Amino acid sequence: MSTTTDTSRDAESGAPRDGDAGSDLGAAGSQLSTAPKEEISFPSLGPIGWARWFWRQLTSMRVALLLLFLLSIGAIPGSLIPQTSIDPVKVDAFKADHPSLAGIYDKLGMFHVYSSVWFSAIYLLLFISLIGCIVPRTWQFVGQLRGRPPGAPRRLTRLPAYATWRTAAEPEAVLEAAQRLLKKRRFRVHRAGTAVASEKGYLRELGNLVFHVALIVMLVAFAVGSLWKSEGGKLVTEGDGFANNLTQYDDFKSGPFYDPDRMEPFGFTLNSFDATYERTGPERGTPRTFRANVTYYTGADGKEHRTKIEVNEPLDIAGSRVYLLSHGYAPQVKVKDGRGRVVYDGAVPFLTQDPKNFTSTGVVKVPAAQTKDGKRNQLGFQGFFVPTFGGKGSGSMFSTFPALDYPVLTLTAYHGDLGLDSGLSQSVYQLDQKHLKQYKVKDRKLAQMMLPGETMKLPNGDGSITFTGVKTWASFKITHQPGNGLALAGAVAALLGLAASLFVQRRRVWVRAEPGPDGTTVVEIAGLGRSESARLPEELADLAAALTPAAPVAPDAEPAAGPGPDGAAPAADEAPAADKAPGAAPASPDEEAPEGPEDSAQPTDSADPADPSEGARA
Repeated sequence: MSTTTDTSRDAESGAPRDGDAGSDLGAAGSQLSTAPKEEISFPSLGPIGWARWFWRQLTSMRVALLLLFLLSIGAIPGSLIPQTSIDPVKVDAFKADHPSLAGIYDKLGMFHVYSSVWFSAIYLLLFISLIGCIVPRTWQFVGQLRGRPPGAPRRLTRLPAYATWRTAAEPEAVLEAAQRLLKKRRFRVHRAGTAVASEKGYLRELGNLVFHVALIVMLVAFAVGSLWKSEGGKLVTEGDGFANNLTQYDDFKSGPFYDPDRMEPFGFTLNSFDATYERTGPERGTPRTFRANVTYYTGADGKEHRTKIEVNEPLDIAGSRVYLLSHGYAPQVKVKDGRGRVVYDGAVPFLTQDPKNFTSTGVVKVPAAQTKDGKRNQLGFQGFFVPTFGGKGSGSMFSTFPALDYPVLTLTAYHGDLGLDSGLSQSVYQLDQKHLKQYKVKDRKLAQMMLPGETMKLPNGDGSITFTGVKTWASFKITHQPGNGLALAGAVAALLGLAASLFVQRRRVWVRAEPGPDGTTVVEIAGLGRSESARLPEELADLAAALTPAAPVAPDAEPAAGPGPDGAAPAADEAPAADKAPGAAPASPDEEAPEGPEDSAQPTDSADPADPSEGARA
């Protein structure tokens, strides 16, 4: 027995198909599989169709959650890798230590994550996605509020929570009592034929919408804070002050929309700084008191007020916050030139090199000094300061405790040109020695350790410098973040909305009262929740118990003999339906509804009865 299959010919005419490989190669070119060929053609969407498809995907909850996850992942490098906007010094150090990796990070924008193109793209897409999710859901929620709860399904026994009993009360009285009870329990109620339909738990949907709106509010707050923010640092010596002016900041950065000409007028003066330290035990040197005592004012002619600024306790003033960052010491020196004039007398802040014991370094620049002949002779001093000298007998400078127990200042003197007239900016904490010469005495470089009150004299009668005392300085960060209040409100609203969407249950309750075959009234009460919860049967049992006084349970009675509702005599083997007492266990959804009058009669719902499947939706 043999079978021949020619796949290269048309099924009707038997002629070879045009363009078919089998027509040229015969059996060798025929289809190797017996499966029929399927040709599927997709309709062309076109630009409008693709745009609609893309919009639907972008505004879906799945994509919104994905973008939120990507935003969280994208923020991780911003907390692990040094950021230029926060600490450019650490960024430069990272680039010096990891030159190859730094090049890759720089191309990916890892040193400015929150202003990078890819992070901004995720941020904007998430913003658009949330708005696209919220707007249609809001209109849908408004429509639900304006509509009525759906009518009762025909078979309430199919609902997950159900109870029934017979009562001697009239159906109208039972329905009116049920309507009053449900309204008292804050259900939205309306009458539908022989049943009362009610619904409760709209706060769940409202909480869901509030949560999503709060996310948008927080995104807006983040954008406002980034675009209109300002942040600057200022080191203030004891007795000196600060005014909120761009020229007063040691360093300043702001958002692209910030206007420096609209700075709020305020200022403060550092009166004193209180710092105490643990002197014994394993925590020796740990700060116990760290407080800046200031006098501040708001406005050009504002009244002065005294207050204190501590770590994590900033000063709120004129929409800005003043944070205390650190403190150090500023040795006071008096400099005389070759003609005996005092050309400098003040405190010079020294930067801390050892944050534990405050070994510090700094420079003193005196551009107005002259020689005894009246010639220009700029002076510069490179110095080290220790609050508690610990290098006695060793010749080295180091501190053993952060308090001013044994202050010592070491200075190295230079003279020549400080380079201040070149027009290039210089750091006040560094000494440019390119055009300076170090003083020497008998071919030895001039350097001297000094206690308060001691003086170092310069060779050739060029003057002297005296260590007169020590003051304290404190560094502050002044920030203006306009979106903080908005972000806080959004965070609180998000928590409240999330709590409502998690703990409030959307549910519907129906109460039906119809005349029974024995002259009593059959009362049915059923409930349906949006999600399975043990509280729904408990609430239904409580409602049934509360309705019982108005519809007391009737004593059991034999059903009246006679024809049924359809005029036919009841079957001999048909037994009366067993009633369920109020608060009985919920019927299974798969349980067959008991045969009764309501099943043989026409539906008794309202004029516009709801579809049974509609009543099963929450």
